[in-house]
Amino acid sequence: MFFAALEFSRVSMFRHTVEHALYEGARAGIVPGTTANDVVNRTQAILRTVGIHRATVDCIPAVLTNTTPTVTVRIRMALDQELFAASYFFRGKSIDRSFEMQREVVR
Repeated sequence: MFFAALEFSRVSMFRHTVEHALYEGARAGIVPGTTANDVVNRTQAILRTVGIHRATVDCIPAVLTNTTPTVTVRIRMALDQELFAASYFFRGKSIDRSFEMQREVVR
């Protein structure tokens, strides 16, 4: 029971951290002059704070220009790869989330 509770707690923490990382990554991407690499690096830095290292982070579009209207950040992670042990409850499960923000316009 203890180990099951521990794994459920970690998955909850992962879900909340993914949502926070999406928001912060998108915020980094709305500023003029920001690159897609800046967005990905900011997002991954937040994910690493809780030990998420194998997640896939995408910035859409891959090239941000001053006329790009929106930025979308997407995170995909397999829970099997991030948990301490193979879990019966989360086997084959994943987290796949995205978040979009309008960019600031340079005139």
